Amino acid sequence: MSSAAVSVSLPTGFSVLTTFPDLLFIPEFVFGGLVWILVASTRVALQMLQGWVMFVSVFCFTFSTLLMCLYFCGAHSGKSSWIDAFYHSMAALFYLSAAVLQAYATIFAHDAFLFKVYQEDIAAVVFAFLATLTYVIHEGFSLLRWKSS
Repeated sequence: MSSAAVSVSLPTGFSVLTTFPDLLFIPEFVFGGLVWILVASTRVALQMLQGWVMFVSVFCFTFSTLLMCLYFCGAHSGKSSWIDAFYHSMAALFYLSAAVLQAYATIFAHDAFLFKVYQEDIAAVVFAFLATLTYVIHEGFSLLRWKSS
């Protein structure tokens, strides 16, 4: 019997989870999913505004899932591409607009609905801004990684 150490490594696609910017997919899913759930569970006062918030949260959740699955399959060949940086730039811009519109809808609904609905709207605003921050951080690191490759 040899006393050689056994090395366990992740499959090539799952090595994505070992780099910092790509680890941000996890909070993007959590914060985006919470925005989606909270807005869907509350009363919709301003359909156009909160409809945009729902569109952004579902769109970003879906495309983040698709991008992560492509990375798991190894489609990125271990390198960063401009697609990653572009997507996270657009997602950050979309989420910023959604967070501001949700904040406006929350202010508008302050006196119109029950306090519990108001609290759900406040939580949706907080998580929308956290999702925005996460996408901005991921965008910055994706741009740095893309420029250096």
